[in-house]
Amino acid sequence: MKLSIVILNYKSEGLVRYCLTNIIKAELRINYEIIVVDNASPHSGVQELKNEFKTVRFIELETNRGFSAGNNAGMKVARGEYVSIMNPDIVVAPGSLEKLVSFMDDNPDVGCAGPKLMNPDGTVQNSCLRFPIGIMPFYRRSPLGKTKKGQRYLENYLMHDFDHNSNIPVDWLFGACILARKSAIEDVGLLDEGYFLYIGDTDWCRMFWEKGHRVYYVADSKMIHYHHRESATNPGITGIFNYVTRIHIKDFLHYARKFKGKPLPTKN
Repeated sequence: MKLSIVILNYKSEGLVRYCLTNIIKAELRINYEIIVVDNASPHSGVQELKNEFKTVRFIELETNRGFSAGNNAGMKVARGEYVSIMNPDIVVAPGSLEKLVSFMDDNPDVGCAGPKLMNPDGTVQNSCLRFPIGIMPFYRRSPLGKTKKGQRYLENYLMHDFDHNSNIPVDWLFGACILARKSAIEDVGLLDEGYFLYIGDTDWCRMFWEKGHRVYYVADSKMIHYHHRESATNPGITGIFNYVTRIHIKDFLHYARKFKGKPLPTKN
């Protein structure tokens, strides 16, 4: 088995159906499997998906365990040489996964890689970022991000100085789609389940670097991502009381405690 694709679902059966349909339509030229993990979606339509996609493996969790633990449940049973964690709002373009796999085959020192993620209108998303420092969630989720200092911080954090047209090593990749080498995962470990929704991808990529596995942004591989930041719908000062924003801050505090006093990994 060359590739295992793990798709995490929570109340998004329509998106999962669309994602699965596009993967099948892409007619991957590699041996692969798909694992859908349902995070205890209420009124779940998973049985309908099971009936429709009989070759897909389904895991149904009893409670909503979040991004990290949910993806881990799928990765634990993955049989592929490579494992891709993928959000259900990803549209896999023909050849995009093969390009990631080919890049990994050609670069054995790379532990994980991510594609260029595009918005539906064709604009590029900031899907590769620099490691966060300071009070990142407050810059991202409050009016602080509109101050001159906040804008400078976010421009650096979001890599606005990069044109996103090159294959380059990066600090970390947005977890909407990451393809990792199974042997590197065994060395690094699975996602830290101390994170519920955010920062798990940041932490994971940092651990890849710390274990000597490079992290790469592969612009040659392109996918559409229907990304929607829920907490961004309330950008004013009251936005810090938004439920999703509170989770972001809580997850970031876990990251800050975990890596307090530790130098950033050296990239080469």
